[in-house]
Amino acid sequence: MTGLTVLLPPSETKREGGDPTRTLDLGALSFPELADERAAVITAARSVSSEESTARTALKLGPRSIAERFRNLALDGAPTLPAIERYTGVLYDPLEAASADQATTRWWADHVVVQSAMFGPVGAGDRIPAYRLSHDSRLGALRLAKHWPDAAARALATRSSGLVLDLRSEGYRALGPVSDAVVLRVVSIGAGGRRTALNHWNKTAKGRLVSLLGRSAPDVADMDDLVAWAEEHGVAVERTADGWDLVAESLEPVRA
Repeated sequence: MTGLTVLLPPSETKREGGDPTRTLDLGALSFPELADERAAVITAARSVSSEESTARTALKLGPRSIAERFRNLALDGAPTLPAIERYTGVLYDPLEAASADQATTRWWADHVVVQSAMFGPVGAGDRIPAYRLSHDSRLGALRLAKHWPDAAARALATRSSGLVLDLRSEGYRALGPVSDAVVLRVVSIGAGGRRTALNHWNKTAKGRLVSLLGRSAPDVADMDDLVAWAEEHGVAVERTADGWDLVAESLEPVRA
């Protein structure tokens, strides 16, 4: 990937279904050098998911979500969707990926990487099944916090050049560290110019930003380019003493 690379976290919630004729192909995913690491996680996830008692603890499943363990037992033959369509929730819903046009989908496929706990970093267009796994899931002897970081960091370093914009949460950044990435903090600016870092709504702002990026398909090589693009679209991306801020109010509503 060249130019701008955007790193996203996954979502706990996944869209069901997909194309039943296109099942999981580890060799077809981006970063194929991670095939062994992916296979090891799949095996461990399948093991803890085989019994309800172990799945409940390992995957932090409650009574309403316990059936999600079966996703991990059916990974090989389950229908797939592009990763950008598989995930749902407050970050992914603003993308409206299922109805996006081909140009937008292509831009996301070329520039967006999702840090999955199950598959490691995957391209937005990579086809994956629904699964249940989080960055802090417990998979017996396999510890995701030790299993992924080195391998994922190497893969990301060899495949990404130019600006890396890191929109991942802290837990997922740890699974694939990128030392020179620009981390955007989502803030709200109140009375007197006071900046407050947002929690829940930061995901919505990030989703709106990635939606706008895909639909405008900018050619961005560095932060100067990103700031200039943002200004053209009424979005505030600002440098502060602590790093870079994305002002949430400037993304409501998104201006195409």
